[in-house]
Amino acid sequence: MEYLERMLFGEVKKWIHRREIIAIKGPRQSGKTTLLEMLKNWLEKKGTKNIVYLSFEDRDNLEKFELDPKAFIKSFIESERKRYFILIDEVHYCKDVGQKLKLLYDTFKNVKFIITGSSSLEITSETAKFLVGRVFSFELLPFSFYEFLNAKDKRLTRVFLEKHKQIERFVMDGKNFRIPSSDIFVKDIMKYLEEFLIFGAYPEVIKAKNDEEKKIVIKNIFNTYLEKDIVSFLHITDTIKFKKLTALLSSQVAKLISYEKLAVSSKSYFKEIIRLLDILQQTYAIRLIRPFYKNLVTELRKNPKVYFIDYGLKNYAINNFAPLEIRQERGELAENFVLNELGLMVNEKFFINFWRTTAKAEVDFILSKGDETIPVEVKFEELKKQKIGKSLFSFINNYSPKRALIVTKNFWGERKIGRTLIKFVPIVYL
Repeated sequence: MEYLERMLFGEVKKWIHRREIIAIKGPRQSGKTTLLEMLKNWLEKKGTKNIVYLSFEDRDNLEKFELDPKAFIKSFIESERKRYFILIDEVHYCKDVGQKLKLLYDTFKNVKFIITGSSSLEITSETAKFLVGRVFSFELLPFSFYEFLNAKDKRLTRVFLEKHKQIERFVMDGKNFRIPSSDIFVKDIMKYLEEFLIFGAYPEVIKAKNDEEKKIVIKNIFNTYLEKDIVSFLHITDTIKFKKLTALLSSQVAKLISYEKLAVSSKSYFKEIIRLLDILQQTYAIRLIRPFYKNLVTELRKNPKVYFIDYGLKNYAINNFAPLEIRQERGELAENFVLNELGLMVNEKFFINFWRTTAKAEVDFILSKGDETIPVEVKFEELKKQKIGKSLFSFINNYSPKRALIVTKNFWGERKIGRTLIKFVPIVYL
């Protein structure tokens, strides 16, 4: 069987021989089961023996494990001198799974446990508390743009990677690079980005043969998420209200949200909106980012801005799969994309916030680490010159960052303001 390449596969392999449990979590249908199968096949090809693969969607496995986890796992172990790999898929179906895994980890020193679980596991149990110091957690989200492009066009992926790495080194380490005088590939890669922003990047959506099939797959993913995570695990039975809130958020991407307005529009109340937003975050539907502030008088520090993890689900919630060029909110979709790709790039090494003052100056994203700040602006338009808005000027004047990034539709450029080096880069290379 041919698998679509995932970056996380290489990352997980680095830790495969350590003692700690490996936990792979993420939204439903993001490819966790497939990744577990890939790990199993890789171990087998390396000549590894004693691999046990279990799924807790199998009620027989689940019931036996819940009744007596030690006896169940021990039944697979012939000798304490041999190394075993026990791979458990859909572990969130098990009650008190954190306690049980702690018991097994402490009991079987010769067993490496690799588990996958829905994000709802983190909400409905105290799993994390029991596994402190015993688990390495990884998140498997829908495909990044690099993974998506790699599945579609290997040649353009090589072009993308060269430019992407230059931008990444500039952001992460301040390493300068030469701006190209021309770029013949932006339009070609942009065609794939447009598909990515319309239909998103769940594995089954990528495999779908046409737009109609993509829409059906997205509908199925959303309904499965609603039925299994929201209703079954979290016991939220008012799905109409939940759908309404999701649609409201879909129409407010990249905007400040008002809890009070959301409560009125979805016929809910403040505390319930806070709870539902938390659930949407914990189940990898949305991402909220908070304001960056140091000046308590002039800079906002309350309401967050909302973004979606997957663009297909965002577009499904408002039933809009129209082409990008006729979308009124194409700038907001581009901003959503930049946030998600920046998140993968900085990988928690920088905080990501936005900057907005009481005078309404605003910079889309601020990457910060200690005293270091990097402003990032999204200008999804066809620039002809190094144009910088008043808000970015204002931030640079206030904070004097060493570098800044302006993400454009198709323009490469460079400008210096004081000590700040500003790079203009096409969005397709982020």
